[in-house]
Amino acid sequence: MKYTIDKQEKYTLLKLHEEKLDSSIAPSLKSELIKIQAEGINNIILDLSEVKYTDSSGLSALLVGNRIVQEDGGIFVLASLSDHTTKLIKISQLDSVLNILPTVEEAVDAVFMHEVEKELGDEE
Repeated sequence: MKYTIDKQEKYTLLKLHEEKLDSSIAPSLKSELIKIQAEGINNIILDLSEVKYTDSSGLSALLVGNRIVQEDGGIFVLASLSDHTTKLIKISQLDSVLNILPTVEEAVDAVFMHEVEKELGDEE
């Protein structure tokens, strides 16, 4: 699996450099997401701008990422999805479960908003 990781203070940006998110890539993606979360990172942005095709095993990897991050009170955001991936998520009715935003910049904003809301919640 080809990817880059950009670790920031409040989040980690993982960018896939693959055209397909399928059964050949999904296990590696799951492992990487679990590893990032195990390092204590609660907010993950997954940039899928280079991914043109996704199948059910790819969706499964996205759901694993979403679940492990939410268990720790973080936010998992998908950014820059292809039309194909967006359609698959909508058909699977996962658009209400996953956080999907058009750009990485908007995903970063969502992470910061999540952090502010979390801090406000902690104060109450």
